[in-house]
Amino acid sequence: MRKLLVLFFFIVSFSFASVDYELDEVDCLIIKEENSIICKYTSKEVVEEDKFIKVEWINPSGEMSRERKILFPAGHGSVYDFRYLEGRELGVWTFKVIDGENIFKTDFELKAE
Repeated sequence: MRKLLVLFFFIVSFSFASVDYELDEVDCLIIKEENSIICKYTSKEVVEEDKFIKVEWINPSGEMSRERKILFPAGHGSVYDFRYLEGRELGVWTFKVIDGENIFKTDFELKAE
């Protein structure tokens, strides 16, 4: 199980490898085979001190499905948050990151198979 998890995160890391690091951005990846939605926030600057950012998952009805603080460790340029795909409401979701006074967001759509 541990090997599978390590392989999964390795594959996800390469899936986001083409990110343009000139801009802060958020992006989400839906992996049906893994029953996962993985969202990544990339900062154009590597942080020098640990800090917390806030992430929000907003469902298609406009309601906050999840809100949490995530540690953005010193020396890193990105952080991830993920949810299981199963049981999520179908439609357009919004993933929002609040980093200090800056707000970044992206939309993704969950469709019936």
